[in-house]
Formats: sequence, C-alpha cells, structure tokens
Amino acid sequence: MVRARGGRGRLRARAGRAVARGEAKGRAPGHGAPVRRLRALAPVVVPVLLAIADAMLVNGLELDLEVGVSMLAAAALVLRRRFPLLVFLFTLPGLYIGYIWFAPMIGLYTLAVRRPGRARLGICAVLLIAAHFFPYPITDFELTVYRENTLVLIDACVTSAAPIALGLLVRTRQELASRVEDLTRSLRREDRLLADRVKTTERARLAREMHDVVAHQVSLISLQAGAVQVSTEDPAARAGARTIRELSVRTLEELRHMVGVLRADGGEAAEAHRLAPQPDLTELPRLIEMSALDVTYEGGVAAGASGTKTVERAAFRTVQEALTNIRKHAPGARVRVRVDAVDAVDPVRGEGSGRAGGSGRAEESRAAHGLRVEIRNGPPDATATVPALPGGGHGLVGLRERAQSLGGTLEARHTSDGGFVVRAEFPYGAG
Repeated sequence: MVRARGGRGRLRARAGRAVARGEAKGRAPGHGAPVRRLRALAPVVVPVLLAIADAMLVNGLELDLEVGVSMLAAAALVLRRRFPLLVFLFTLPGLYIGYIWFAPMIGLYTLAVRRPGRARLGICAVLLIAAHFFPYPITDFELTVYRENTLVLIDACVTSAAPIALGLLVRTRQELASRVEDLTRSLRREDRLLADRVKTTERARLAREMHDVVAHQVSLISLQAGAVQVSTEDPAARAGARTIRELSVRTLEELRHMVGVLRADGGEAAEAHRLAPQPDLTELPRLIEMSALDVTYEGGVAAGASGTKTVERAAFRTVQEALTNIRKHAPGARVRVRVDAVDAVDPVRGEGSGRAGGSGRAEESRAAHGLRVEIRNGPPDATATVPALPGGGHGLVGLRERAQSLGGTLEARHTSDGGFVVRAEFPYGAG
C-alpha cells in the first residue's frame, strides 16, 4: 500500500489499516468507554493511558517500529512533571514516526506549565511543528503539493500552539491563586495588627482607669497615715503609721511604673521602664522588715553578683507574693526566707552543691547557674486574728507562669506540720 502524503493522509491510512486488521480478527477498535473511565484516575496515570490509547488507535496492536516508539513516548509521560523538557523531546519520535499526538502535546503542555521560558517554548513549538509536518520517511515529502502541505502546516501550528496556550493559562491561574493567597495572608496580618492596635488602646484606657481609681485610694491612705504619724504620741502607732505611709509611697511608684508600661507603645516602652526603679535582691531585707511577720532571712547571694535583673526581680516578686499569702492565710506563723545559688546538678549524685560560698568545699563546686528562692512557714497561730483581705486566687498561678517564662520552675505545697512552702528556681541565663 502506498503511503499517503501529508499528516491527514498518513493518519487516514494508518487508521484504515488498523480498522482492517481489527475486522479481520473479529474485533472492533472501540476505545471510547475506557477513555472515559481513565479520566477519573490520577493525573500522573491518565496522560500515560491516553497516549497509549492514541498509539493503539493510530498504529494498531502489531508490534513494529511505529508501535514501539509510540509506546515509549507514552511511557515517558510518567516523568513529565520532574523532567518536562527531556520528556517532551523523548515524545517527538513518537509523533514523527508513530503519528501520535497526545504524548507530545501533553509533554508540551507540561513544559509550558512548569518551564515557561519564551525561547524554550518557541524552540519546542518549532520542533513539534517539524515533527508533525514532515512525513516518515522524509523521502515521501512532496513540496509541490501546496494545498495539502498548507493544511498539514496549519494543523501542526494549531497542535503546537494549543498546549502552550493552555499551559500558560493554567500557570497564570496558579499564579493568580498564589497571589490571592498572599493577599489573604496580608489581610489576615492586617487584621491582627488592627487587633493589636485595639488591644493597645484598651490597655491605655485600663491604665487611665487604674490610675484614677487605685492611685486616688492609695493617696488617701498615705495622707491618713501621715496625719496619724503627726498627731499621735504613741511610739508604736507612730512607727506603724510611718510604715503604712512608706508602703503607700512605694505602691504609688510601682503603680506609676505599671501604668507607664501599659500606656507605652513601640519605642516608648524603654522610657516607661525607667519611670520607677525595679526591685531586686537588695530590696528583700526592707520588704521583710515591712511585712510585720516573724521572718528569718537567709540570704546567700549578693544582689547583682552573678545574676540578671530579671531573675532578681522574679525572686523579689516571689517572696513578696508568698509573704502576702502568709499574712492572709497563716497569721502569726513563723516564716523562713532563703535565697541561695543553685550549682550545676551532679549527674552521679543527682543534687547540687548547695549555697554558693557557704562551705569549705566551695573550690571544688562548679559555678552556680541559677537562683533558688524558698519561703517556708509553719502552722498559723490560733490566737491571731485572720485579716479580711481580698484575694483573687491567681497569685501562685502568676508566680508559676513567671518562673516558666524564665525557664525555671516553681513548687508550692503543704508541709507535714501544717505549714506551707513555696520554692522557685530561676536560671541565670534567662532575661
């Protein structure tokens, strides 16, 4: 049988021979139903099956050169997403020799989606047009058949332009979807910034409310204490009034500091931290003296010797809150406050060496790496009057959160003698 010239003529000839072979064997080459079922398969498998179906429709089932190169081109589509350019080039022999269309078109579409370079797509489009336009073997090409050659050239141009256009359209859609996702994230970020701004405004309002309410009441307490201190002749009452006035002044200073922190925004935060001096270990003896409790203080660490201000402030707040709880729940109890350094834990003995500089083995111990604070009180005095002080139940929770934020731990529990112990450890590397 003489090979027809031109793309459409070649396709008609191959299809006619395939139908003839199918009729001779008593089989019909119907592939419509399998193709429809293949559309539901995964994107990696469906193109391969479509290319195989194309090769079978065009070249039949007899194993020859055309079927071989067509099947190889179809199988190469498995790697089209990883190596789009190489897979497309591998499918061109299937188009040139085996007259298949799906494999090279799918390869060119994948190339347009994943590697959309203009020069690369232009060269690949020319290669596809050439493989489609020129017949196999090349000796069958007749230049003088102008009408058929023109139709085949138009088909070749459409065959190369369609997958490129579709691939670029899909890539543009993906880029738009990615841009929309970026815009959505930006909007969410703006919403969070707006929420933070609202929180800042609310904090400033709360700061004003705190200053107006609390500062006014504390100022009245300070004024009343000052009046009692001046008018009374009892030395004990005068000392108590002086203590109340000093506590009121300190409370106002710390309140002013906290109000400044709440109202600070951005660069003003650093200035807000300088509104009032922050307490550290040097303030502990004064705090204990003003607590009006029977306290034994054991301080084994000099303030600022080896730690940080953040850790020392956390230790001070822990002692302050513990003494407040003792006044509320265990009036008249004996209290012991101990502050010492925590040495590196010995993995063999499972314990530290204790207080820094407290024994003759100090030269053998390793450098302290943290601070331990322990407040222990005995059972309350049954004859003491329980003060009616309000409590929110959040003191120990706040201390535990402060310790955890610094990388430390806090333990609070009852003792066997009816007392209570609060023990906190803070690493010096925090803050």
